[in-house]
Amino acid sequence: MANIDFETLRSTIEKSLLKAGLKPADAETCAQIHAESTRDGVHSHGIGRVPRFIEYVGKGWVDIDAKPSLVQRLGAIEVLDGGFGIGVVNALHATERAMALAREHGMGLVALRDTTHWMRGGSYGWHAAGQGFATIMWTNTESCMPAWGGASQSIGNNPLVMAVPHNTEPLVLDMAMSQFSYGKLQTTQLKGEHLPVDGGFDERGELSRDPAAIAATRRLLPTGYWKGSGLSILLDALAALLAQGRPSHAIDKVQRGSGGGCSQVFMVFDPEQLGGREACDSIVEGIQSHLAATTPAEPGRTVRWPGESTANQRYGERPIVVDDMLWRSVCELAGD
Repeated sequence: MANIDFETLRSTIEKSLLKAGLKPADAETCAQIHAESTRDGVHSHGIGRVPRFIEYVGKGWVDIDAKPSLVQRLGAIEVLDGGFGIGVVNALHATERAMALAREHGMGLVALRDTTHWMRGGSYGWHAAGQGFATIMWTNTESCMPAWGGASQSIGNNPLVMAVPHNTEPLVLDMAMSQFSYGKLQTTQLKGEHLPVDGGFDERGELSRDPAAIAATRRLLPTGYWKGSGLSILLDALAALLAQGRPSHAIDKVQRGSGGGCSQVFMVFDPEQLGGREACDSIVEGIQSHLAATTPAEPGRTVRWPGESTANQRYGERPIVVDDMLWRSVCELAGD
């Protein structure tokens, strides 16, 4: 494993993206998002996605010159076409537009069609919360896991992001509809580890914690079994409806890599117009205090409220530990 400081990580990723042909501003934006995700422990959608993204750019699956265009405006709702542009850039643009609409109307909804992988969805929840907004966001994906009771891939993992702001520590949720993403399977396998809980099915159709066995069958386990399966289906339908874009089964036919042609939704709410920021902060603080006072299930253990470990990682100064082979790969792409 390699120990890398944040700025070295960020600048190396930026150089690799510049070498791939991205404009300086886009390379800087994407590098920051990838580096922050890696720093926060989400390697699968941080540094782990860089080589694949550059591969997609080389194949023409991501149009690095495309910018979002307006399809429809309806009060507090806007529909944009991403033109298969850079997913991170498109998602940040949609988040900014949704915040602008929320400032005007109290809430704003931007639906984005024909975009590409947004990498870590939580990045946009953190961004909105940092500007003082609450949000609900999600994306659909290609079919990459079986619906509950099925064996073949028929639904997307359709990540869901929710955030409520606070003056120092917002509540942010970022979860896929699969128990673990393929990226998490990859990083766990690289470490030679097993998953902490069952994550999918092996070739015998039995639940497994072996990331290699699950990756081989591509039978991810929906979060919450049948409940995650049902939620995935409805998130898919709503994303396609609101964005006037493609549902998962239609994304399958695009064949432009993971996330190519997906539909995304960015719903943003302005607490200033919904009781005020002080009331919002009070709600968050009350929830945090209540959770902190929870009796641990096992003696000697503490209860962590959602986001606590992420907060420590986000603001930590310690070196970032990354896989040697992956780091060498990104350095080679950067020309180092």
